Amino acid sequence: MTFDPFAPFNWKLGHGRQIELGPRAVIMGVLNVTPDSFSDGGRYQRPDAAIRRARRMVREGAEIIDIGGESSRPGFEEISAAEEQDRILPVFEALSGSGILLSVDTWRAKTAELAVRAGAHIINDIWGF
Repeated sequence: MTFDPFAPFNWKLGHGRQIELGPRAVIMGVLNVTPDSFSDGGRYQRPDAAIRRARRMVREGAEIIDIGGESSRPGFEEISAAEEQDRILPVFEALSGSGILLSVDTWRAKTAELAVRAGAHIINDIWGF
């Protein structure tokens, strides 16, 4: 049996959702709900701005929105779990019924758990498990 890296397969996600991966690209929009993001300069700190940005990324072709509340840029300052959760949970709650596939970018188990309860389908831990 040979492995075909381009053969489509379904990735089962949280809340009964799935996405087909395979020969076509799946675009993930990155939404940093932080004041010190290296990519967007902290433009999406307020929940209303973050929600608008997420919807715009979907209109522009993103199939997944990855929401993070703590910077991972070089030299970042660690924040508390409570502060991270205060930043991201309102965004998940607002988008949870929208049909958008949502990912939480966190290394904290409790933040991941709360985000899944609030509607996240994917846990993205860039530090590994």
